[in-house]
Amino acid sequence: MAAEEKMSVYRASRSIKRLENSLYNALRSIYEDATFVAEIAGLWRDLPLVANLRCGLWYSPRFEATCYFKSTDGHTNNLSFSTSRLNLHLAQLAGQKGGCIIVDSTRKGKRFPDSMSKTISIWACVLNRAIKNHLQRMSDTMQQGIELDSNISCNGSMDGGFRPAEWDCTLHLPTWVPNTEKAIIETHLEDWTRLLEDCHADISSLASNLGKPLRPLWISQRTLIWLNEVPEHDSWDFIPLILVSASGMSQLRTTSGFSWHYIPGAGDDEESWARGLSPDMFWKHSFELIDAGPDLCNRLVAEIVEKERVYHAHRGEYSPQVPVRSGKVLASNLTISSEESYVASQSMKSKFPIKSMGSTSCCNEQSLFWLGQTNIAVCATPHDSDASTDIDCVLNCDSSSKPLCFQSVNSYLHLPIMTSKVDRFSLIRNLSSAIDFAKTHLSIGRKLIVCCHNGEDISICVCLAILISLFDEDGSYDGGKSFMSTNITKWDVKRRLVFICKFAVNARPSRGNLKQVFGFLSKEQDSLTNTGSAVDST
Repeated sequence: MAAEEKMSVYRASRSIKRLENSLYNALRSIYEDATFVAEIAGLWRDLPLVANLRCGLWYSPRFEATCYFKSTDGHTNNLSFSTSRLNLHLAQLAGQKGGCIIVDSTRKGKRFPDSMSKTISIWACVLNRAIKNHLQRMSDTMQQGIELDSNISCNGSMDGGFRPAEWDCTLHLPTWVPNTEKAIIETHLEDWTRLLEDCHADISSLASNLGKPLRPLWISQRTLIWLNEVPEHDSWDFIPLILVSASGMSQLRTTSGFSWHYIPGAGDDEESWARGLSPDMFWKHSFELIDAGPDLCNRLVAEIVEKERVYHAHRGEYSPQVPVRSGKVLASNLTISSEESYVASQSMKSKFPIKSMGSTSCCNEQSLFWLGQTNIAVCATPHDSDASTDIDCVLNCDSSSKPLCFQSVNSYLHLPIMTSKVDRFSLIRNLSSAIDFAKTHLSIGRKLIVCCHNGEDISICVCLAILISLFDEDGSYDGGKSFMSTNITKWDVKRRLVFICKFAVNARPSRGNLKQVFGFLSKEQDSLTNTGSAVDST
């Protein structure tokens, strides 16, 4: 009897929690937090608003760019500097605009996510240190030139008016991070700076673009700001990275007609609550969703998602119905998962706007990123059924899309590659076919587009394998000669990934997929070595 009573209490608490975390509560919380974000953005209107993926995307209808800083890189026992998430485009954007405002949120119990408390702080400090080292090398070279040519005059300062010794490389952390943890981070800074410099990141262009060092500032809903004393962003002796945590304090709130429960960080983990709704769809229908109230919200969201699905389906796009799984407690607590819908366009050119490093646009815009002079581009899966008039060949790695139609069958290859969470070996099984297809077309000078569901993970990893297998260190096509003559290490993979991220600024390859790429390349080299040994013995 006691066990049954204990279980009933547990079930009751779970039921209450589901009620508090309802769809309407989540959307209303996001709407309220977005008002705060808009107020902060209004204080520095000239600074671009940037969303930290993916949670940050919910908190404004318009972002100029996105970035990707993970909280796990700032966890106490997992402090790291990730070369697969360099976010150099963010530093370039901040340099061009004089700073930026980065938006994210966190769940109950914290004012800021660890991505803001530590990850971005570490990132800014490491970039500042690398830039200072670059400026110091430039200064030393200039001084040597002065000694050789007395006609050259130089005062030792750089473009931004900063001498290398004046460039701020201090680790700036919020006051709530303990000194002991700060001391631990500082012991790693030298190694992380060397890691950044050795991975061939373009520090030179950063140094020329940033006239001042980067420095984070923190603002939350509990931050006190005197509106008549807000400084201009260009009055500081640093480039501000204004980190805005949209989360407020959890509490029951009441409006006319009904009450609702505020959820801090409601935009997080959207698969568990959004029911197929995307940030773009939410802001298109935000007023009617908020006015609908808790009783009608679920039905309205289902209608919006279904209308969006039908809209894309009529245009020949892959648009599956959202599967619904019944909850155990209430029908209003259904859990829905779906693939993100794509925005339709009328031509391949409009769907593939060329985007270079450092440029900004609407976050939902599908972009085509050309990887330097390699004749390879990466993007999200296109939707036009006839794309042969605008592009040479396509390698489609999307597991859920319909095959595209081309005039030439040889110009298109569909490899339905699953994510590492679904199938641990799906990528490694298909890489050989992907590289063979790429080699066939790149060897005759054709331009290749590699696409996947979002253009951020699988397609990036496939491009990484192609670059390492068929190109040399300088990015020139050699058909695999350098791959056969060198021993590929994890460090080589990191350097090539940095090269890709220089152009594909939205790249977010998962660790599992990167491991598959390295495992495939190592196995291929072992196979080539064994084949060569067998030929020699013969």
